[in-house]
Amino acid sequence: MRTTIDIPEELINEAMKVTNISTKTEVIKEGLLNLIQREKIKGIKKFRGTVDLDIDMDRLRKR
Repeated sequence: MRTTIDIPEELINEAMKVTNISTKTEVIKEGLLNLIQREKIKGIKKFRGTVDLDIDMDRLRKR
């Protein structure tokens, strides 16, 4: 998909430099993937301590 966006050139250049990604398209894709992953992790962290899996490790090892 093609789209036109206004991103500060310094921001793109710094992202390309620190990630060693050579194209603007790839650095944008990587940034979006990282943003999505970070937000999904935030959602998962909400469940910390609330899910009781009731796992019997000894029984699982014997399988």
